[in-house]
Amino acid sequence: MKWSVNRPTIVPLSPSRQVAFHQLLVATRKNHLIDALREALKQAPPDVVKEQLTSYVPADVQQILAAAGVRDEHVFPVPVILEAKPTLVGYYRLLLGIPQKSFYRGGTGMGQFKSMESRGLLKSGRRPDLEGFCAAMGESLAGLVRQMSPTITDRDVRELPLLTLGSQFQGGNNNTIGKQATLGVFVAVSELVKNHALIEDVRSITIKNASGRKVVIALASDPDIRIQEEFDGHLRNRVAIEIKGGTDISNAHNRAGEAEKSHQKAKREGYYEFWTLISKAGLDVGKLQAESPTTTSWFDVAQVLGRSGDDWSDFRSRFAGATGIPLGSPP
Repeated sequence: MKWSVNRPTIVPLSPSRQVAFHQLLVATRKNHLIDALREALKQAPPDVVKEQLTSYVPADVQQILAAAGVRDEHVFPVPVILEAKPTLVGYYRLLLGIPQKSFYRGGTGMGQFKSMESRGLLKSGRRPDLEGFCAAMGESLAGLVRQMSPTITDRDVRELPLLTLGSQFQGGNNNTIGKQATLGVFVAVSELVKNHALIEDVRSITIKNASGRKVVIALASDPDIRIQEEFDGHLRNRVAIEIKGGTDISNAHNRAGEAEKSHQKAKREGYYEFWTLISKAGLDVGKLQAESPTTTSWFDVAQVLGRSGDDWSDFRSRFAGATGIPLGSPP
């Protein structure tokens, strides 16, 4: 006998939010997760790292980590590592499981490190108290290691930060996700020009290019990032960069249209190159071009955030040409 059952219609659900989270995740890997730490360890002198760790890792915790096969520097911050890659403030915050809002609120003393996490900014003139940070975080992280049962493992070190990171992503709306993508691109750009920087703050970088001229790279709005070069004491507009962090394919043409409006405004202001960073996966760039004919170059935003892929290589090359700096080795 066949039973007749009125079943509800099952509707496929959109993956767009998870794709957006993946965009942010690939950027976070380069700035705040174990991949970023490994990059910093390649730059930091091993003997200095080892010497500084003795000041911040208690002997009993060293024994626990050694028995578990976990490297001390994968759990404990030291000044030389934070100097090599300031965004790693976020790595140790996430490992401890503290949300940004709680970590940087008044009274914690951590506010001075916020621009290190978000922008990779470490000002030599106003150097934050890195030793104090390492001491305070070392005490908290030592408590974490001692209290974990079963004992800490490499897998724990890789996965525990993701719990807090997931909540951080989930709490963001589409506008917040877009802002995070823009900031992630700016951090990637900052790494490209760090050896040429003259002045750097939270929203702009002034560099000296190979021709001896000043170039200003700044976070803005309409465009999201602007590149200007100084001639005869005046800044001339060169490149307008629009960053669209959304990932909903059905809305991609609207995002391209928004980029076009911004580029049209930038064109009236004298810019002559117009770049759009957008999620290109599953899209026909020719159709996007119809929505933003002013765009002169299209780049996949996920590849730029993740510093990998053909679009990242192209972006690096074009960016070096636009700013007049040597391309150098990939960061």
